[in-house]
Amino acid sequence: MSTRKQLKSLTEARRGVLVPGAFNALSAKLIADLGFEAIYVTGAGVTNMWFGLPDQGFMGLAEIADHTARIRDAVELPLIVDADTGFGNALNVRHTVRVLERAGADCIQFEDQVAPKRCGHFSGKEVIATEEAVSKIKAAVDARQDPDLMIMARTDAAATQGFEAAVERAQKFAEAGADLLFVEAVTTAEEIRALPRRLAKPQLMNMVIGGKTPIFGAEQLAELGYGIVLYANAALQGAVAGMQRALTVLREQKRVDEDPALVAPFAERQRLVGKPAWDALEKRYA
Repeated sequence: MSTRKQLKSLTEARRGVLVPGAFNALSAKLIADLGFEAIYVTGAGVTNMWFGLPDQGFMGLAEIADHTARIRDAVELPLIVDADTGFGNALNVRHTVRVLERAGADCIQFEDQVAPKRCGHFSGKEVIATEEAVSKIKAAVDARQDPDLMIMARTDAAATQGFEAAVERAQKFAEAGADLLFVEAVTTAEEIRALPRRLAKPQLMNMVIGGKTPIFGAEQLAELGYGIVLYANAALQGAVAGMQRALTVLREQKRVDEDPALVAPFAERQRLVGKPAWDALEKRYA
């Protein structure tokens, strides 16, 4: 089964599949190595880790396409790719779909924010008119070459127009052909419970550590009927904490020994990047 068919099957099962975010090929390999079933190529993570900047629209199509292609080469899991606002109008969305489909995306996410977008859990967001947002989803659906490529429609309207307006937008995105719906930054447990009852299409719920949405366990969300439970930047936040610990020890003690509680062993790092397989190839072609 292709990765696109796998992803469609996972979302339609509505069993709360945990999907961590990857910000580069190595983080994607870690996710795959630990047995997760799909990966989210995170725009916030790429922006934070690649540029050292906040998630405020600094990433472009070239950067997310490059990361998608590198991750696609590194792992065989389905990839959900964050395409922000599509980098322009409906015509830009069409181009974005073509580029990311070639790069190896299995699902492409578009949101309805005014550009430059912001992290869904930042203040100061604005959304475009519903009609324009719907036209961009229609353009994305029309642009795909493979009918198994999924289009995910995200709305940030809850923050500025309220929960009911967000539900109404999501329904219109579904009618425009979106395969997966994402109502971002809901703020109450009641809203989380309500969404699967209000919207027929499979949905993603975003669990942002330290964000505005109450944290629910994946099993709880599966019982409610969510298809995907996203932890877009758990790996990133864990990596930052790990780097801070290791570098603090180095600064204070002037050395770092191979302590598995502090740093990944040298051999483990080589395993993750596939060095034994490359050694075998080197012998084969010697």
